[in-house]
Amino acid sequence: MQRTHTHDHHEDSGGDFQDWLKAGLLLGLGLYFVYNIISGNLTNYINVRFAWLSVVAAALFLLIGGYSAYHLLRHHSGGDHDHHHSHAPVSWGALLVVAIPLVLGTLIPSRPLGVEAVGGDLGLSSASVTANSAATFTVNPENRNVLDWLRVINSAEDYSAVNGQPADVLGFVYTEPTMGENQFMVARFTISCCVADASAIGLPTYWAEADTLEQGQWVRARGTMQVSAFRSDETPVLQATSVELVEQPEHPYLYP
Repeated sequence: MQRTHTHDHHEDSGGDFQDWLKAGLLLGLGLYFVYNIISGNLTNYINVRFAWLSVVAAALFLLIGGYSAYHLLRHHSGGDHDHHHSHAPVSWGALLVVAIPLVLGTLIPSRPLGVEAVGGDLGLSSASVTANSAATFTVNPENRNVLDWLRVINSAEDYSAVNGQPADVLGFVYTEPTMGENQFMVARFTISCCVADASAIGLPTYWAEADTLEQGQWVRARGTMQVSAFRSDETPVLQATSVELVEQPEHPYLYP
C-alpha cells in the first residue's frame, strides 16, 4: 500500500508541474502579446487591419492562464478537492509547441523586414501590385507611395501617360548588377496578412549620385516620372532631382 501511495504522489507532483508550466506559458504568451501591442512592435509581424485579433488572443491567453493558475492555487490550499478528478494531462509535445514561439519571440529582437529579406531580383509584378484599386488613380501623384505607382504603371495602356508626373516616394535602396549606372529601386515590402506573405516591390529610379547610396538605406526620392531604359526594358522611371536619407518609418510596410 505504501508503494502505491508513493507512486500516486509522484504522479500528482508531475501533473502539477505540467499544469503550472502550462499556466505559466499561457500567461507568458498573453503578456508577450500585450507588450507587442503597447510597444508598437505588432506591426512588424502583421497587417494593422488585424491588430484586433492580437488583442483578442492576448485576452484569451491571460484569461485561460489566470484561470488555470487560480485552480492550482485552490488545490494546493485545500479548497479544490476535485482537482485531480477533472485533471486533463497536457503532453510535453504540446507544451513545447507553445513554448517555442514564446522563447523565440523573447530572445530575438523584433524588427521589420529589410533589404536582406529580398529574395532574388526585385520585380514590378506581383499579386499585390496588379490588384486594382480605384482609389490609387484619384490620389495626387505627389502623394502616391511605391505601391500606388506600380499599380498605375501596370494598369497604363501607354506609359507615356505618366511622363512628367511628379513623384515623392519613401523606401529603402535596392540595387543589383542588372541595373544601369546610377539606377536603383526605391523598395518597400507589402503584406496582406502577416510577414509570411510579404512581397518586395520597387520603383525604378535614376539619380546622378546614386553611387553614394548604400544598399538598404531608407531614402526619400523626389522628381518626375519619365519612360526610359531600365534593366533592358522601357518603363516609367523616377528621374530623381533629390534623394535624402531618412529614418525608417514607424510602419515600414505597405498594405494592398
